[in-house]
Amino acid sequence: MKRLGTTMGDQNVYVRNNLEMRPLTKGGILEEEPKETAIPLGGAPGHLSPSPQPEEDFMRTVAKFLMCFVGLQTSYLTWGYMQELIMTTEFNPTERTPDGKFPSAAFCVFSNRFLAIIVAVIAVKLRHGSLHAGAPLIAFSPCALSNTLSSWCQYASLKYVSFPVQTVFKSSKIIPVMLMGRLLQGTSYPCKQYIEAAMITAGVAVFSVASKTSDRDSATGLTGLLFLLGYITFDSFTSQWQSKVYKKYGKANIDPYQMMLGVNSSAICFTIAGLVVSGDVPVVYEFLNKNPDAFMYNIVTAITSASGQLCIFFTIKEFGPIVFTIIMTTRQMLSICISAVIFGHTIGSISLLGAGLVFGVLFFQVYRKFQASRK
Repeated sequence: MKRLGTTMGDQNVYVRNNLEMRPLTKGGILEEEPKETAIPLGGAPGHLSPSPQPEEDFMRTVAKFLMCFVGLQTSYLTWGYMQELIMTTEFNPTERTPDGKFPSAAFCVFSNRFLAIIVAVIAVKLRHGSLHAGAPLIAFSPCALSNTLSSWCQYASLKYVSFPVQTVFKSSKIIPVMLMGRLLQGTSYPCKQYIEAAMITAGVAVFSVASKTSDRDSATGLTGLLFLLGYITFDSFTSQWQSKVYKKYGKANIDPYQMMLGVNSSAICFTIAGLVVSGDVPVVYEFLNKNPDAFMYNIVTAITSASGQLCIFFTIKEFGPIVFTIIMTTRQMLSICISAVIFGHTIGSISLLGAGLVFGVLFFQVYRKFQASRK
C-alpha cells in the first residue's frame, strides 16, 4: 500500500518553505535537516538560525508515517472486504449469468478508476488551478497499464483460489518490489534487507495460512495461481514506476493528486477498451439491473479504492515503495485479525508465532534506524 527512505537509494530532496526535508534517506536512515541560513536585509551573511531538533524532526516523520499507515489500512481493509464480497456472493442469476456470480472483474476495475479520476480532477483543479498532471501522460501509461492488470488479476483470482493462498501471494510482494527496483532503477540493496524482507514474508505467510480457514474457500487451480503471479508482478512494477516518475520529474513538480490524475487518465482508457473488447458491457448491465446490491458494493469499493490511491501516492512519494509494501503486507495480518474478532475465528500458537516474527522484524528496523539517526 514501499521502501524505507527513498527506494533505498538516493532520493530527490523535497523543498518546502525553504527547509530541506529528507524524511527517510538511503537505507532508511533518518537524517538531520540541514540548517537554514538567515540572510538579513542588504544581503550580508547572517548567523545560522536554529534548525529543528532531531527529535522534533523524528516526531514529524513518525506522525506522517502514522497518517499514511492509518489511511492505507482503513481504505484497503474495507476495500478488500468488499472485493471478496462482490466476487464470492451468489446474487440473483440472470440469463447471461446463470450461476449468479458477478460476471466481470474488468467492470470492478473500471468503477474504481471512474471515481478515482473524478476525485483526482477535482483535487488537481482546486490545488493547481488547472488539470496539468506535472508530467506527460505517456509517462504514467506504463504504471497505469500494470495497475489495471494487477487489479484485474486480483479480482479474477478470487474465483479460482482460496483466501489463504491469495494472502500468501500478496504477502510475498516485498522481494519482487526490491527486484523491480533493481531492474527499473538500478537500485542495490544490502543483503540484510533481503533477509528482513524474506523473514517478513515468511511470518505473514505462516500467520495467514494458519489463521484463515473458511468453508467458502474454493479449490486452488493453475489458472488461479497464474492470476496471482500476474498480480504480484504487475503490482511490483506499478509502485517502482511511480517512484521512477517522481524521481525523473521531481517531487516538487508532481504531487499525489497529479499522480492520481495521470495514472487514472491512462488507466480508464485501458479499462474501457477491455470492457468493449471482452463484450462485458451488456452482461454487466443486465446483471446490475437485477442485482442493485451488487451496484452498491461496487460504489463502496470505488470510494475506498479512491481514498486508498491518495494514500498510496503520498506514501510512495514520502517514504518510497518498500515502506509502502511493508504497510500493505501488515494489512494482510490485520484483515485476518479483524475477521477473527468479527466472525469468531481462533488464532492458534502457530499464527501468533508468524505474527511475532513479522512485528519483531519491523520493530528491529525501527530501532535500528532510530539508533542510526542519533549518530
